[in-house]
Amino acid sequence: MKTKPRVLLLSATSGAGHVRAAQALEKAFSARGDCFVEHIDALQYVSKLFQRIYDKAYISMVQRAPELMGVLYDRTDQPWQHPRRRLALDRLNTGPMIRLLKRIQPDLCVATHFLPAEIIAWLIAKRKLLAHNAIVVTDYDVHAMWLCRTVDRYYVAIDEAKEYLARIGVPREKLLVTGIPVDPLFAAPVSRSDARKQLGLDATASVILISAGGYGIGPVEQLVKDLLALQRPWQIVAIAGKSEKTKKRLEEMAREAGKLQTGSPRLCAVGFTSEMDKYMAAADLMVGKAGGLTTSEALARALPTALIEPIPGQEERNADHLLEAGAAIRCNNLPAAAWKIAALLDDAKRLARMRDAASGLGKPGAAARIAEDAIRLLD
Repeated sequence: MKTKPRVLLLSATSGAGHVRAAQALEKAFSARGDCFVEHIDALQYVSKLFQRIYDKAYISMVQRAPELMGVLYDRTDQPWQHPRRRLALDRLNTGPMIRLLKRIQPDLCVATHFLPAEIIAWLIAKRKLLAHNAIVVTDYDVHAMWLCRTVDRYYVAIDEAKEYLARIGVPREKLLVTGIPVDPLFAAPVSRSDARKQLGLDATASVILISAGGYGIGPVEQLVKDLLALQRPWQIVAIAGKSEKTKKRLEEMAREAGKLQTGSPRLCAVGFTSEMDKYMAAADLMVGKAGGLTTSEALARALPTALIEPIPGQEERNADHLLEAGAAIRCNNLPAAAWKIAALLDDAKRLARMRDAASGLGKPGAAARIAEDAIRLLD
C-alpha cells in the first residue's frame, strides 16, 4: 500500500502575509486527504539575531523608516547577483532549520517566504534532501530574493510575473499563474446582505472597511476621525489587528461617534479577527495597505480598494498592478484621503467598474489550485 506523501509548508513571520498564505495552503492540502501536511514558521529555526532582524527589524522599519525599506528593496532587486554571498550568510544562521529538514525528509516542500526556499534549494542541490521544491510568491512582482536554481515550480500572482521570470532565465514549464493563496473561505460565496446580518452591520448603509493589517500598522485612527468628520451616512468598520492600543482608542471613538439614523453604530471597532472573508463580503470599499495577501483577499471578494500610503518597495509595486487593472485608487496624502474616498463613494458607476475589475483579477481558488498542481509534482 502506497504511503501518503509528506508535505512541509514553510513560512516566516516577517509580515503577516507569508504566514496567512501558508495557512491557506495548509487548509487546501488538508482538504485533499491524500497527503500529510505540516506548517512551520522558519524563523523559529534560525539564530536569535537573525530572527530579530527578520521579524522585529522589519516591523520597526515599516513603522519608522519606510523610505529606507524602498531603497533596500530596489538595491537588492538584482536577479542572480550575489546569490553565493547571501546563501553563505543564510546557511550560517539557519542551522536548526537545516537539521530539521534533514530529519523530516519531506516529499514536497512549499515555501511562502524566500529564506526557507533558498535553504531547501541548496539542500536539494547538495543531495542532502530528496524533496520537490515549490515556491509561492506572495506579492505581485517577484523580487530577486525569491530566485533559486533548484526549484520545481514557481506559483505567481499574475501573467506579468510569469513573463518576467521566463525572460530572466527561469524555464517556462516551471512557472504557473495561480494568484496568491488566500483562505479557502474566500472561495465560498456569501451575499452582502447575509454577511452583514451575520456580523450585525447595517443592512442599507455604505460600509467602509478599514484594515490596519495583522500588526495594527498604519494611520488608522486619523483616517477614521477624518471620515467621521464628513458626517456622511456611512458605517465604518475599523480592524485594529493585533494592536490592543489601537483597538481601545477606536472603541472610544466609536462611543463618541454615535449612531446612524437606522440606529446602527457609525463606527464599529474590531480587534484581530478570523472573519475577514465576511467583513470583505459585507463592505462596499476597503481602505488599507497594499500587502499581497490583503489585496488578494479583497480581490477574491470583488472588493474595490483605497490604498493608503503604500510602503515603498513591494507594496508600491502591488499598488501599481491594482491601479493598472482599475481595481483600486491610491491615497498618497493622508489629509486628503477622506475626501478622496468620499468622492469615490459618491460615484456609483465608478465604484461598480472597480468592483468588476476586482472580480476579474481575483483568484479565490488559488490555494486549492496550488495544492492540486504541487501534489502532481510527486508523480
